[in-house]
Amino acid sequence: MRKTNILDLARMKAEGAKIVMITAYDALFARIFDDVGVDVILVGDSLGQVVLGHPDTLNVTMEDMVRHTAAAARGRKRAFLVADMPFLSYQTGPSDAIRNAGRLLQAGAEAVKLEGGRNAAGTIRAVASADIPVMGHIGLTPQSVHRMGGYRVQGKTDPQRERLLDDAAVVQEAGAFAVVLEGMPAVLAGEITRTLSIPTIGIGAGVGCDGQVLVMHDLLGLFDEFRPKFVKRFGELRKPVEDAVGAYAAAVRDGSFPGKEHSF
Repeated sequence: MRKTNILDLARMKAEGAKIVMITAYDALFARIFDDVGVDVILVGDSLGQVVLGHPDTLNVTMEDMVRHTAAAARGRKRAFLVADMPFLSYQTGPSDAIRNAGRLLQAGAEAVKLEGGRNAAGTIRAVASADIPVMGHIGLTPQSVHRMGGYRVQGKTDPQRERLLDDAAVVQEAGAFAVVLEGMPAVLAGEITRTLSIPTIGIGAGVGCDGQVLVMHDLLGLFDEFRPKFVKRFGELRKPVEDAVGAYAAAVRDGSFPGKEHSF
């Protein structure tokens, strides 16, 4: 299939075709998802929780993101590849943001994603002006977990709703080519989607967005530390993995593996 690019995503919104986005953090899964035909692969800073074992995304470093972005880039051929900018890689100023976003593109990403609305507009504008495509991210922004008092749905009150409508408009005006809408009422996300000319990608934001994204470990049923309400588990792979490894361990211990057919 032909390589997906930023113009394809804009065309999909215009035609009403839903955008499929999923996270991946290594070459193997990026290749599998690419073969299935997903439109966008996100190397998310969610790797802090589902890969590195941190309690949140705040401990993920640029070195982590560069390494995993490069790995995913080596696995995919067709899907559009977006990399998250981790905490403190862009909040410290436009020059740092441009430099760090450039590192992710050099690692193989085709765009970067950063969190924030009006407060991040200057940074989005600076990075986009350096010819680095930027995907915005508003609503429940995990890097702001302490300010929000936890992973709480945003936009439930009138002031929050007005703020998110403003954030969406400002992110678009600053030059973002798309925006993730996370953890907000479906009605609000639908309103934002209809208002913007750029694609919206929902996660916990209802069906009215132009596309959807989920963390691969969540939708595959591999991650059990917590289960957000917005996650649908499209597979239950943890049990088969446990069964396979348990069978391997038993075979090693009882001496039935390796057998003659596995020996030289």
